[in-house]
Amino acid sequence: MLKGFKDFLMRGNVIDLAVAVVMGTAFTAIVTSVTKGVIEPLLATLGGNREFGLGFQLLADKPSTFVALGPIISAGINFLCVAAVLYFVLILPMNTLKSRFTKAEEEKVATELELLTEIRDLLAKQNAGR
Repeated sequence: MLKGFKDFLMRGNVIDLAVAVVMGTAFTAIVTSVTKGVIEPLLATLGGNREFGLGFQLLADKPSTFVALGPIISAGINFLCVAAVLYFVLILPMNTLKSRFTKAEEEKVATELELLTEIRDLLAKQNAGR
């Protein structure tokens, strides 16, 4: 049971996934601070209400019923930035490397038909030399 668990952990996919999670978490903090410091103030200037920013009020006399759209837009921007960076920094290079190595391995491995053809040719040469 422990050997199977060790084999599972040592697979490339699990390690790649762990690296992607750590990198994604670290980059998310950077993107979040940029959107909170730059994007949300810009979105707040677009809103009609100076006090609350971009959004709308459900009940005019209750400030607690304000629906803020700025944080929702910021979260969408966060997601797109993190997804783009993870794709272009981790996924795309890994896929490129994997495709190069698998092509090289596929070229090295002879098919069963090729091996049988070589054996037939060698046997034919041996029989012709007798």
